[in-house]
Amino acid sequence: MVQLMREQILEHSIVNHPTRTATASVGLARRTLLKCAVLACGSVALSLLIPSSALGRADATPQQGNQAGAAAKPATELSPKPPGSAQLKDYPFFPFCIDWHDAKKRGYAEQAVMLKELGYEGVGHIFLDGVAERLKTLDDAGLKLFQITMNVDVAPGKKPYDAKFKEVLGLIKGRHVQFCLLLNGMPPSDVAVDPHAVEILREMSDLAQDSGAQLLLYPHQGSWVERIEDSVRLAEKVNRPNVGVMFNLCHWLRVDKQRDYKPLLVQAMPRLWAISICGADEFDAKPGWEHYIQPLDKGSFNVGLLLKTLKDLGYKGPIGLQCYGIGGDAREHLARSLAAWQKLSENLKGTTP
Repeated sequence: MVQLMREQILEHSIVNHPTRTATASVGLARRTLLKCAVLACGSVALSLLIPSSALGRADATPQQGNQAGAAAKPATELSPKPPGSAQLKDYPFFPFCIDWHDAKKRGYAEQAVMLKELGYEGVGHIFLDGVAERLKTLDDAGLKLFQITMNVDVAPGKKPYDAKFKEVLGLIKGRHVQFCLLLNGMPPSDVAVDPHAVEILREMSDLAQDSGAQLLLYPHQGSWVERIEDSVRLAEKVNRPNVGVMFNLCHWLRVDKQRDYKPLLVQAMPRLWAISICGADEFDAKPGWEHYIQPLDKGSFNVGLLLKTLKDLGYKGPIGLQCYGIGGDAREHLARSLAAWQKLSENLKGTTP
C-alpha cells in the first residue's frame, strides 16, 4: 500500500510541478509521503477502535451506516444498536402487568433476569415512571421493551396526558415501542367526544413521529374507548400512520356478550398492530378478572382458534400476555404460560396442536 502511495505521489509531483528539478520533485514527494503515511496509520488505528458501521463503510448495514449524502455523526453519538430496534420477527410474545401481583415483589433487574431465563423476548411496561431503569435492565439482559401503557384524559378542560410523555419519547427513540393509550374521562363509546379526542391524538402523533413509536388505542372496560369498535372508529378519524389499535381478549370478553370476534378483527385489520391474550373462561357473570385473566394453560375459551383466525386474516404483529391480577410467584405462572404458548403458537404455523 505504501509503495502504491509513493508511486501516486511521485506522479502527482511531476504532473503538478513540471518546472521543478528531479531532485526537488523527489524531495517534495518524500515529504508528502511521510504526511500521508501518518494519516493512513491514524485511519487504520481509528478503524480498529470504531465499528465499520460507525465509519459509514460499504460493509455497514443500512440501519447502521450513514445515508447517502448525510453528514457523519460525531463519535460521541455512536452507540451499539439497542436490542429493541431490530426488525421484529412475526408474532413476538411478551408478558405485561407482571409487577403488581408478584408475591416475590421483583424489581426491574430481577424481572429481566427471570424473563431471560424463562425464554421470553421482552416485556410491557405500565405507565411512564421508571422507563429509563426498565430500558437499562432489559438492555443488560438482551431483551426488548415492547409496550408502554399510559393514560389519556379526553374530558374537556383536562390536561390530556402527562408531560413525561415527551421525555419518554426521547428515551425510546429508535426502539419501535408501542404506547398503549387508555382513553378515559368520558362515558364509554360516546361519539360526541371524537372531535376533541382526535385533536389530542394528532398532537401526540406529531410528538411521537421522530421516535418511531406507535400509538395504540387500547380498549379497556369502563374507559371511554371500551370496545375494539371504538378504537377502530377513532383511529380512522385520526388518520395518522403511527396511530393504530389493539385487541384485548379479556376486555372484549367482559364488554361484548357476543363471542363472534372475527368480524371485529376483520374491521380492525388495517390498523391492528397488537393483541393481548391470556387464559380465560368463555363466560363469567361475576365482576372482577379471576375468570377472564388466567395463566395461558387454564380456562375454557379457545385461544388456539383465536390465534388461527388472526393468522388466516394476515396478522403477524406482537402478542402480549395479560397477567394483571394473577397472584403467587410470577415465575411460576409465567413458566406455565410460556409452555402453553409453545403449543398454542402452532396455530400460527398452520398446523393444529
